[in-house]
Amino acid sequence: MTYSKAIKIGDREISDSSPTYFIADIAANHDGDLGRAKDLIWKSKEAGADCAKFQHFQANKIVSDVGFSNGVGQVSHQAAWEKPVDQIYDQYHTRRDWTQELVNTCREADIEFMTTPYDAEAVEMFSGIVNAYKVGSGDITFHSLIKKIAQQGKPVLLATGAADMADTESAVEAALAHNPDICLMQCNTNYTGSLENFGFVNLNVLKTFAERWPGMPLGLSDHTPGHSAVLGAVTLGARVVEKHFTDDNARIGPDHAFALNPVTWRAMVDATRELELAMGDGVKRVEGNEMQTIVIQRRALRAAADLPAGTTLTNDNVEALRPCPEGAISPAHADDVLGKVLTRDLARGAEVVWDALR
Repeated sequence: MTYSKAIKIGDREISDSSPTYFIADIAANHDGDLGRAKDLIWKSKEAGADCAKFQHFQANKIVSDVGFSNGVGQVSHQAAWEKPVDQIYDQYHTRRDWTQELVNTCREADIEFMTTPYDAEAVEMFSGIVNAYKVGSGDITFHSLIKKIAQQGKPVLLATGAADMADTESAVEAALAHNPDICLMQCNTNYTGSLENFGFVNLNVLKTFAERWPGMPLGLSDHTPGHSAVLGAVTLGARVVEKHFTDDNARIGPDHAFALNPVTWRAMVDATRELELAMGDGVKRVEGNEMQTIVIQRRALRAAADLPAGTTLTNDNVEALRPCPEGAISPAHADDVLGKVLTRDLARGAEVVWDALR
C-alpha cells in the first residue's frame, strides 16, 4: 500500500507544509489521580498543546514480574525506581474507567484526546473515540499490535526509539499493509533526562526517513531537556512533536523529572512558531521589510568633487557611498560608467544617474 503525504488528526492536517502539531504526553504524570489528569489536560492546552495523550496499559499485559525480578533487573531509568517494575506500572497506569471524563475534559478544553494503547483490548476500546493512535517505541517489533492499530483506519503515529532501520522498515510495512496514514517519528528512548542524551538523539535520521519515504509525515518523540532538539527536528521536517508534560518537575514519579512544565512547554511552542515563520519558502528575494534597507545600506556611484558637464568619469572622480536611492547607479555597473562623459554639472556627493551620461 502506498502511504499518504498528508494525514488528518481531527480537523488538523499534518503534512510537510503544515504547522507543527504538539502532543503533550501526560502518560503517568497524573500519578493515579483522575483530578490531576483532568487538570493536566487544561494546563497543556493553556501551554499551547494541540493534543493531550495518555498511555493505556495493564501491568500484567505489558511487563513480566518474573522477567524483571529474576531476569534483567532494573536498569537505565528504572534503576531509580523504589518499587519493582510491575508495581510501578500498576501504580501509574491510566484507569480505563476514567475514559469518558478524560474525553469530555478534552472536548471542553478544545484539545485532541489521544492514547498509546498497549494491548488489543485498549485498541478496540478507543477505536470509536480517538482520531489517531500512537505506537510506542517499545512495541516497534510487536507487529500484531501494530496491525491491530492500523486496521482501525485511524492515522498511526509510529515511534522508532531503540530501533534500527531494519526494525523501522518492518514496522512501517506492518502498518502500511493495512493503513496508508502513517507519521514516522524519530525517537531516542532514554528517560534519564541526562544532558548527555543530546548526543544520541540523532536528528539527522529524519533526513534518512525523508529519503526512504519521500513526503511521509515525520515527527519527533523527544525526552531530552528543553526544546533544542525540537527546533532542530522541525528544521529537518518534523511536523509532529511529542514530549512528556507535567505541572511540577519536582513531583515523585517515573516521568516528571524529564517532562516539560507549562512554562517550558509554552517556551517550546513559541520558539517553534517563530522558527516556522523564519523558515520561509526558500525563494531568495528582497523581502518586504528590506525595501528601505536597500536605500540606506547599498552604495551608489557619487561625484567625488564638483564635476562640470563634459567631465570624463574615472576612478579618481567617482566613489561608491551610501545611500542608494531609486535611479542611482549601483557600483555593480561601475565598468559601464567609467569612461562616460557627463552631460550636465554634478555637485560633489550627488549620485550618478544614467540620463546624465553619454
